Amino acid sequence: YADAVGSPGTDVTFFDWPNLPPHRSGSGEIARIALRVDNAAALEWWVEWLQQHGVPGVEWGNYAGRQAVFFRDFEGQRLALVDDGGTVGGTPRDRSPVPPAYQIKGIFAVSLVVRSLEPTARVLTEVLGFRLRQEERSHARTALFEVGPGGPGALIVVEERPDQPRAQLGTGGVHHVAFRVSDDAAHQAWRARIAQAGIPVTPQIDRFYFRSLYFREPGGILFELATDGPGFAIDEDLEHLGERLSLPPFLEPRRAEIEANLRPLEPIEACGRGWARIASAGRSPGARSSIRMLSRGQRLRPSR
Repeated sequence: YADAVGSPGTDVTFFDWPNLPPHRSGSGEIARIALRVDNAAALEWWVEWLQQHGVPGVEWGNYAGRQAVFFRDFEGQRLALVDDGGTVGGTPRDRSPVPPAYQIKGIFAVSLVVRSLEPTARVLTEVLGFRLRQEERSHARTALFEVGPGGPGALIVVEERPDQPRAQLGTGGVHHVAFRVSDDAAHQAWRARIAQAGIPVTPQIDRFYFRSLYFREPGGILFELATDGPGFAIDEDLEHLGERLSLPPFLEPRRAEIEANLRPLEPIEACGRGWARIASAGRSPGARSSIRMLSRGQRLRPSR
């Protein structure tokens, strides 16, 4: 899922894996995905919308110093909608039951939970180029990091919870977070930098729509660096993104097999004022998610 044109920094991916056990929260996890909306009026619209559709645990609060609405999806995924102050975001969709002024604009931030803050902070600041913006101690020690120009789409919240058991990833959990990198040259420079820091890192993996590399930070959370290009429109035009199953060339020979094992999705446009729905076909649902953050113009850049 993303904005109308699949902009990097707006996409959230769900892995539909049947028969997963429920996610068990703890340390070493991405605990919350925070999404961006324009203002308080958008938050008020979303509170009404979520409550109308029976979404559990909708409540007002504060996230990274901004007004927010917290809730969970029907599989327990912890989410937030945050007032980003009207900063530039993604491209609104014309065919949406959500008015353009209230649509989700992209990723605001993610929240990590780790047993020890310092090792994770060192990787964020010394390797990835983030900087500490704020630290507080209330119910738990919490630090806010930013990168590039900072602000919405370039933030990470890290909470230290040494009392928590290790998280067990399952349905409703977050598999990894991806950070934007401009191109292949920058991607290779980042890979060399991460390896030089003594962190095991994968080779570059060609996903067709972008290139990826993966590594785990000391708290055990999986990080990805993903190139902006070629982009989701490489094999279909922008007007029809998401209307059919697009497969990269290396999976196209398996199209019949893949389609036979997919549960049909009913687009939200066909649901009136309802949610996009999955026809379960008698199988147990199970989804983990991943996100690609850093908004337009905000990418990781290796220091010289």
